[in-house]
Amino acid sequence: MKVADLFKFRTPEVRALHLTWIAFFITFYVWFNMAPLASSMLKSVDWLKPEDLKLFAICNVALTIPARIIVGMALDRFGPRRVFSVLMVTMSIPALVFAFGDSMTQLLVARLVLSSVGASFVVGIHMTALWFKPKHIGFAEGFYAGWGNFGSAAAAMTLPTIALTWYGGADGWRWAIAQSAIVMAAYGVYYWFAITDGPDARAHRKARKAMAMEVSSWADMVKLIVWTIPLVGVLGILVWRIQNLGYLSTTGAMIAYLVIAAVVVYQVVQILRVNVPILKKGVPEDDKYSFNSVAALNSTYFANFGAELAVVSMLPMFFEQTWGLTAAAAGLIASSFAFVNLVARPMGGLVSDRMGNRRFVMLSYMFGIGIGFVLMGMLNSNWPLIIAIAITIFTSFFVQGAEGATFGIIPSIKRRITGQISGMAGAYGNVGAVVYLTIFTFVTPTQFFYIIATGAFLSWLICLVWLKEPEGAFDEEYYVSSVDRAIEEQELAANQAKPQQG
Repeated sequence: MKVADLFKFRTPEVRALHLTWIAFFITFYVWFNMAPLASSMLKSVDWLKPEDLKLFAICNVALTIPARIIVGMALDRFGPRRVFSVLMVTMSIPALVFAFGDSMTQLLVARLVLSSVGASFVVGIHMTALWFKPKHIGFAEGFYAGWGNFGSAAAAMTLPTIALTWYGGADGWRWAIAQSAIVMAAYGVYYWFAITDGPDARAHRKARKAMAMEVSSWADMVKLIVWTIPLVGVLGILVWRIQNLGYLSTTGAMIAYLVIAAVVVYQVVQILRVNVPILKKGVPEDDKYSFNSVAALNSTYFANFGAELAVVSMLPMFFEQTWGLTAAAAGLIASSFAFVNLVARPMGGLVSDRMGNRRFVMLSYMFGIGIGFVLMGMLNSNWPLIIAIAITIFTSFFVQGAEGATFGIIPSIKRRITGQISGMAGAYGNVGAVVYLTIFTFVTPTQFFYIIATGAFLSWLICLVWLKEPEGAFDEEYYVSSVDRAIEEQELAANQAKPQQG
């Protein structure tokens, strides 16, 4: 696939790609619609304090992690068209509640529920994988993610103007947020009718069980359990932070910890219920895959997307304090980290397609991230500002490219559980953000950059040992196993039996 192909709008797969990245763009626009309007909110609502907005920021990512896991399961069962449409329409409700909330409880709960919209990313990843062939998937996924992810930056650039210019008054911020919610709901309805799950009915292959990821060996089942625990367990860090801010009592925190523990136990039980019967029966050789590759990609997204979310939140202040810049100038320079996304992430996928070795590309990008953050850790006021900006853009290029390379591999690991693998890897990106941002509260920016560099090098090492080049990663069609065919035949027989029963 070439860049010029993106303008062939009448081509079915290109049309599907544009419809899907726009959906992702809108959901991220809504997800990040609070931060640009924070000052307007404080001026308009006299009972709101800056500490409250910090709490809302925590809530804004709290449920994204479990939501990505649940959405990943739903994808393999219902398909991305239904899931994306329902997610957009449903999440417009808490967005509207937040827009017109008149109490602390309403705003907090609405923001907490709305954080689930962050799961939209994995939906589009799955949809794109259904439309594009293995040899083109890297660039398609990279373009989808790079341009859709820009919704957060677009919100920062446009919402203040919309609130002040279009609506004005003390409640302009409310109408700006409400408008974004209404647009998302409308597009959700449109998306339902505008697209299908792939070019034909056979594109979407259902998993045998959607409640947990299927594995190929007993050892892989143990690894799946080990890698599943942090996905929900990391919410304990958020509970601890909320309690330290004084918004949660000791009793409330204990209840939250117990709920988190119960969810972890439930997930482990589901993994056992799904996989023990499959493993006892025996997995056919042609249906096996290595969970080590999934674990390796979990680590890459922890180290690249987790780093991106963490660094973007602290970079403006770093430039402002280190070089004595104004807040506006520092924010503009820091935004270069996000702007690179438009080019670097699609390029990461494109390089993954063109090199003929997705594993080598992944290793190269992760090593580049490590080098980039080591250089950022060396920055101080003695460095010329222009050099600091160049190093920041260099690092961002590798971070965004690595994200594109990650999802250039995922669809080829195991076709029928692509949604669950995407959901797990995507969730690990948020786990990385939570862990890194928590660490940042205890260290200096220099130490922080070195810690992120260490995470990138550790991920590189994990990939070197565990990541395998996916079979058929550059074929015309995705590999279909004997189990895939059996599931398809069962569904066909069930569909044929329905009219007879009626």
